Amino acid sequence: MSLPSAFTIFAIEVTSKIMDRKRLIFVTNDDGYASAGFAAAIEVAREFGDVIAVAPLTPQSGRSQAITLTEELLLDKVRGDEGLEIYSLSGTPTDCVKVAFDHMLEGRQVDMVISGINHGSNSAINVLYSGTMGAAIEGSFYGIPSIGLSLTDHSPDADFSAAKHFSRRIIASVFDEAKYDTPFCLNVNVPALPQERIRGIRFCRQCRGIWREQFRPTAKTDGRIGFTMSGAYTNYEPDAGDTDEWALANGYVSVVPIQVDMTSYAHRPALERILKRCERTASRSSQQHGLTHNDFRL
Repeated sequence: MSLPSAFTIFAIEVTSKIMDRKRLIFVTNDDGYASAGFAAAIEVAREFGDVIAVAPLTPQSGRSQAITLTEELLLDKVRGDEGLEIYSLSGTPTDCVKVAFDHMLEGRQVDMVISGINHGSNSAINVLYSGTMGAAIEGSFYGIPSIGLSLTDHSPDADFSAAKHFSRRIIASVFDEAKYDTPFCLNVNVPALPQERIRGIRFCRQCRGIWREQFRPTAKTDGRIGFTMSGAYTNYEPDAGDTDEWALANGYVSVVPIQVDMTSYAHRPALERILKRCERTASRSSQQHGLTHNDFRL
């Protein structure tokens, strides 16, 4: 019987180390490091591996994928336990992801990014405004499966029991899935209902709708005017049964896969006609002025 080669022994040792390596989960959010939803996300993440968490020092809701360009970012270690490190950063949710992956985690293999659990829904067009989803999307740019988690309850002391339960199920299922294209990002929203009243988990598409804001002006002593914003969401398709808004309204957890390609392919035919007219206009103008125009090409 032949003995295994040195290469075979090396391959077995490397495979064993990979299989034995504990997962590393990165957690962030937009409600700030002291929020109950952030603590809930960390609790769930620790069931799947070691956790490094970096969250904004102050609430950053509505910051989308904003980054800090002109101010110094200050990092502070909040807590350090076995398998857990928690930091606050004086920046946006996306800043937290960038500082973590481009500095703190350099050379370490992260297995998943979890952003949340957000206090309030990030369904429909909210995905564009959400700092929670901005961080999740940014995390996916590093080739790592990323999940934004939200509960449809804005209360600071919201009950995250059901959100934690369904987050566990979804995270475990993503880890079990070996084949998916990157970037891979999910927008998960959990209705604010007792766990036993939630009917299940549904694959959805983003609902079409818009926010329309109202601004209440307040006169300031220095002559300026201050504004306080409120608003209401208008659902353009309330009867469509395949949207995230419908799922949440009917007691389901909504899961929407997110892509960053914002090209409107449906508008290509109209744009081609527009550019052809531009080209004809440029041609006539060059003939009138004796110039050559090469600005418009299809």
